[in-house]
Amino acid sequence: MEVEAGQLVLTGVMALLLAGVVWWVSYVRRRQSYSVSAGGTATGVQLVERVEKPSGLIRWLTTVDHKDIGLMYGVFALFSFAWGGIAVVLMRTELLTPSADFLGLSFYNALMTTHGITMLFLFGTPMLAAFSNYLIPLLIGADDMAFPRINAIAFWLLPPGALLIWGGLILEPLNVGIQGAQTAWTLYTPLSVQQTNPGVDLMILGLHLTGVSATMGAINFVATIFAERDEKVTWANLDIFSWTVLVQSGQIIFAFPLLGSALVMLLLDRNFETSFFSVEAGGSILWQHLFWFFGHPEVYILVLPPMGLISYILPRFSGRRLFGFKFVVYSTLALGVLSFGVWAHHMFATGIDPRLRASFMAVSIAIAIPSAVKTFNWITTMWNGSLRLKTPMLFCVGFIANFIIGGVTGVFEASIPVDLVLHDTYHVIAHFHYVIMGGIAFAIFAAVYYWFPLFTQKWYQQTLGKWHFWLTMVGTNLTFFPMIFLGYGGMPRRYGSYDLTVGPVSYFTDLHQIATLGVYILAIGQLIFVWNIVTSWLEGPDIEDGDPWNLDDYGMVTNEWKWLERKRETVLLDGGSEEDTLKGEE
Repeated sequence: MEVEAGQLVLTGVMALLLAGVVWWVSYVRRRQSYSVSAGGTATGVQLVERVEKPSGLIRWLTTVDHKDIGLMYGVFALFSFAWGGIAVVLMRTELLTPSADFLGLSFYNALMTTHGITMLFLFGTPMLAAFSNYLIPLLIGADDMAFPRINAIAFWLLPPGALLIWGGLILEPLNVGIQGAQTAWTLYTPLSVQQTNPGVDLMILGLHLTGVSATMGAINFVATIFAERDEKVTWANLDIFSWTVLVQSGQIIFAFPLLGSALVMLLLDRNFETSFFSVEAGGSILWQHLFWFFGHPEVYILVLPPMGLISYILPRFSGRRLFGFKFVVYSTLALGVLSFGVWAHHMFATGIDPRLRASFMAVSIAIAIPSAVKTFNWITTMWNGSLRLKTPMLFCVGFIANFIIGGVTGVFEASIPVDLVLHDTYHVIAHFHYVIMGGIAFAIFAAVYYWFPLFTQKWYQQTLGKWHFWLTMVGTNLTFFPMIFLGYGGMPRRYGSYDLTVGPVSYFTDLHQIATLGVYILAIGQLIFVWNIVTSWLEGPDIEDGDPWNLDDYGMVTNEWKWLERKRETVLLDGGSEEDTLKGEE
């Protein structure tokens, strides 16, 4: 009965979603555009009557402006970051003691699943899309994205996708037969096929929507960078952030459709008794091949734009241009290509052909070289530079330090003999969280602080910004460095409790408690960040000009700050005399 009730609820949710989509499409078709032609004049000059954008909620629901959409991506991603962060605080609290006496194992597994998917698909990718949407048209001199309406649709697929992904946890308290999915974010078969919980189907459908959203956005970015660049912006002087987004978009176009196909097959296996991933036919290994062919490019889909952000922001506070710009671009292209040739290093322990394992080990170690090229270029850019340790620069330096630890631990795991010992232990968690939290999140924070004056024309509280950095840096290392030793001790990942018979009673417990303390420090740092951003946006002091970071002193004023200066001049002239207005138009 519970399963039937859950299926009825699922059917109702999908019907409401479909009805909402139909209404939205019909509404957009009826809605007039923002500007209409008003005919000519006696002098032959064509005049355009501009209709102001709607205000309030209607504006945000109907906008196709790339800046508005970028801001909506950012707010959505921060909300998702809060959801995933609360989940991990609860999980780490459970791991303070060996027994699962706080959450229970089922709820722990559901939180672990939603944490991983949320951070990767609902925070990481959308937050990078936020910066890409807002900045790339400004950086390349375009009026907007190539396909503004598709850009809006790509964003509006995310909220229903998030509700579907979180649907099991949201509906579980209602006792309708739907619980949070307990498959982990990798959805390994046969577990993900055998769980009859409709919450798994909801999650798969939500993942599919986020994949469609990312693919539509990627096509839009490729079209925009290729076709909408200003005449002065050539491939030779295209900024490094746009290069990384271009390569990331190419990876998404090749990787995400494969994930979508695998998810459709998984849904068919779950609901229509097909046998794509049947155990007898080796379907469990097939799922891993399909999933990781998407999954490892996904790592670089997430890390390439942050590398571009660091490469873009770091020189502004070093007083020097990026060292070896061309080699940074070449290494970006190399990462984009090589990322599709390393997926099976996640499968060294599955018993695949040793000759295949050796080839994947070689490529996995080789892919570290382009990342090392970037790291040395960042360090060389800072060498003998005029360093200004503002908050964005602190996060750039923190990114480099954490990324080195994450990269070195990854090289060890790329070695077959070492990986067989450390596979599916906490060492793996330490490795990719040093890259994701210690790297990607640090780059995002650097970008938020660097472009905050651009988004808001206000200043954040700089002391709170530095407190945010130090708490995040200490919390990150206090959380994840003990996990390296947990992995060496044999602590398996994804466990809500741990067996004390494996080693000394206090070994796992002490390390877990240190890691949990680090998570609490991280949480405090993020609360300071949210407080700083919100209060500064509402009440912060206004910037004095369009060059708040004094980039002109170093000859590094870029297109987005020039756009801000033009915008400020236009606002000032709106209240000036007609003569001043004419001069501004000239």
